[in-house]
Amino acid sequence: MSRLTSCSIWEAFKLSMKFLVFLGTVRDSSPLSPPRLGLRVARACVAQLHQGDISVELIDPLDFDLGSIFKPHFAYTQGKAPAQLQSLAEKIAAADGYVMVSPEYNHSLSPALAHLLNHFGSSLFSYKPSAIVTYSAGQWGGVRAAVGMRSFLSELGCLPVSAMIHIPKAHEVLTEDGSFLASVDAEKWTSYFARTFTQLTWWASATQNQRNAIDPHKLVPAFKRDPSQRNSPSENS
Repeated sequence: MSRLTSCSIWEAFKLSMKFLVFLGTVRDSSPLSPPRLGLRVARACVAQLHQGDISVELIDPLDFDLGSIFKPHFAYTQGKAPAQLQSLAEKIAAADGYVMVSPEYNHSLSPALAHLLNHFGSSLFSYKPSAIVTYSAGQWGGVRAAVGMRSFLSELGCLPVSAMIHIPKAHEVLTEDGSFLASVDAEKWTSYFARTFTQLTWWASATQNQRNAIDPHKLVPAFKRDPSQRNSPSENS
């Protein structure tokens, strides 16, 4: 059986698509060595996805000043959100799918990734797919973080595809620019990435076509007034 490649992903889908790769770490110093290990992983994801008319942008939480007091994008009066927050909201809304890159913190996703994503309402992410990518400097590859990420991303509305990418000892697999080290089998790793990204691209293509045919937000309006809109019917309401 022939191995999947990043090129075969593009050959199978003749559509223009946009993906955002969210990096889930702000750590840029030791004790983790090398620092910013996750940036290598995120750059590898960008390189593996970026083919043909598939555009990919890396979203690094260090590039955003979110302030010390939590105030999400949807809490601002329309047109009053900070420019950085508004710009990212527009990118999320325009994207066809997402790649979420996270290390493992206490058997869960990183606080940096959760904090960034929590600034945006699910209506921006919904009806699009996502892919889970975890990594570690140790032997487990962040796999336990993926369990919580599935429910977290499902609640956001960007349902994760079934295949996932886990990279143990990521510093022994990837260079600083996201390329594969000469000491590993780059063909096997490319095929491993492609399995997940083929699923992501397939679902992104399918949901893009369906969104173009029928606007899902007109079928199921987003909750925009208060949390009680989620409630089941009540005789007293």
